[in-house]
Amino acid sequence: MKEIADILQKKSLIFKSLKPISIKELGSRKKIDIYLGVDLKKYYTCVIHIKKKSKILSKEALEIMEFHKRLEKFNDSKINKKYIYIQAPICSKAKKLFKEQKWTLWSEN
Repeated sequence: MKEIADILQKKSLIFKSLKPISIKELGSRKKIDIYLGVDLKKYYTCVIHIKKKSKILSKEALEIMEFHKRLEKFNDSKINKKYIYIQAPICSKAKKLFKEQKWTLWSEN
C-alpha cells in the first residue's frame, strides 16, 4: 500500500481516502492489487497495481479492464477516473487498448 501511495504522490494525485479492495471480493484469483479512492473533488477513482515478471498481453488487458466494471457494481457507483500502474513488460497492443479506453497508464518497464 505504501508503494502505491508514494507513486500517486509523485504523480500529484491526492485522495481523501484510498482503501484496498480484495480481489476475491470481485470474484477472481489474479495476483493484482486494486484500490478504490475518493479524490478531493469527491470522484471515485480506481487504481490497479500489477507486479509480475511475464508480459501483459491484450487478452489480459481486457480482463484487467473488466475489474473496473466489477468494482463499479461492487461499490454501487460510477468510477470516473481509472489508473493502472504496471511493473511488468507490456505489449504494444495492450498499451494501445488501455489508452483507447481512457486509462492512465504508468509503466516501469
